[in-house]
Amino acid sequence: MLAAALALAACGSDADTAERAPEAAASAEAAAPIEVAGPERHIFAFGDSLFAGYGIGLENSYPADLERALRERGINARVTNAAVSGETSAAGAKRLAFALDNQPVKPDLVLLELGGNDMLRGLSPAETRANFESMLAELKQRNIPVVLMGMRSPPNYGPEYQQAFDALYPELAKQYGATLIPFWLEMIYQDPSLFQDDRIHPTNEGIDKLVAATVEEVEAAIPPAD
Repeated sequence: MLAAALALAACGSDADTAERAPEAAASAEAAAPIEVAGPERHIFAFGDSLFAGYGIGLENSYPADLERALRERGINARVTNAAVSGETSAAGAKRLAFALDNQPVKPDLVLLELGGNDMLRGLSPAETRANFESMLAELKQRNIPVVLMGMRSPPNYGPEYQQAFDALYPELAKQYGATLIPFWLEMIYQDPSLFQDDRIHPTNEGIDKLVAATVEEVEAAIPPAD
């Protein structure tokens, strides 16, 4: 049941987003960043509630924790959290260009984390693929490298759906030259203690473990400074 719930990634409904907006705003003030020398490296985190800090606050979200981890490694990273709880790949495809256009500087790297809500809503893998193709083509046109945060379908969706959905991420990463993290919840999904009561969204400790498991891949994907 846990594996299925996590693979579904019911990444926050639209109602949840509205209910938690004041809470998220109140928790957005993060601790003072670690001082690091060198050029700033701007990372744009684009996803759903798994990035948005659902239940734990923006200051404890994966993007915020990742920024701290990168700075501890001597990288002058600034991670912008542009996640929206409840977002599907279709909504992300419609929002991406506008979100990028409103950044003060062009991102050096984009972390693309979507797809869980597509499964939750029963959208076809073909539709999800088309939406990802739209986003990845947009990023390629802007010459922005991508880390694709892969998801996994639960077996109860049937073998055909599972095979089609699970193939999306590696095939698209290869097609568009993105860095792939095949299933980015891999490190924690078998440990219920690392999830909140909904058994979907990680706890603070769960986020810490996810960052520790992926920070090297993210770091390696950051292009050299000009």
